[in-house]
Amino acid sequence: MTEKPQTDRIDPAPEPLPERTTIDSTFRNGSLTAIGVVVGFSLGFLSRWAGLPGDWERSDLIAVSAITLGIVLQIKALANLLAIDSLRIDKYNRSVRIFIIGLMLVACGIAAALFADLLGFGGIALRG
Repeated sequence: MTEKPQTDRIDPAPEPLPERTTIDSTFRNGSLTAIGVVVGFSLGFLSRWAGLPGDWERSDLIAVSAITLGIVLQIKALANLLAIDSLRIDKYNRSVRIFIIGLMLVACGIAAALFADLLGFGGIALRG
């Protein structure tokens, strides 16, 4: 029996996978749900705050401005994700970045209200 000599064969490198340009709609739907819940909580916080009796202070206006701008950005991100073209990965990533910026602004507004109250500058933010 003759054996064939084994030669060292080098397999060609596999072709790289094409870069994804879209996301799965199921993934986007989960993001829409999460963003919708956070927007609802943010709006609920702002509405509760606005309904409290008492006088507003400057620190309240600074905090509520940050919260309001954050909510506007969150709603913008939510509206962007409702569009069909948000399945494109670049549009999806942009919407998520806008949402994160909005979320950070809301958090900064709440933190500003907390610190203002702790330092004695707070108005109606944390009362009630």
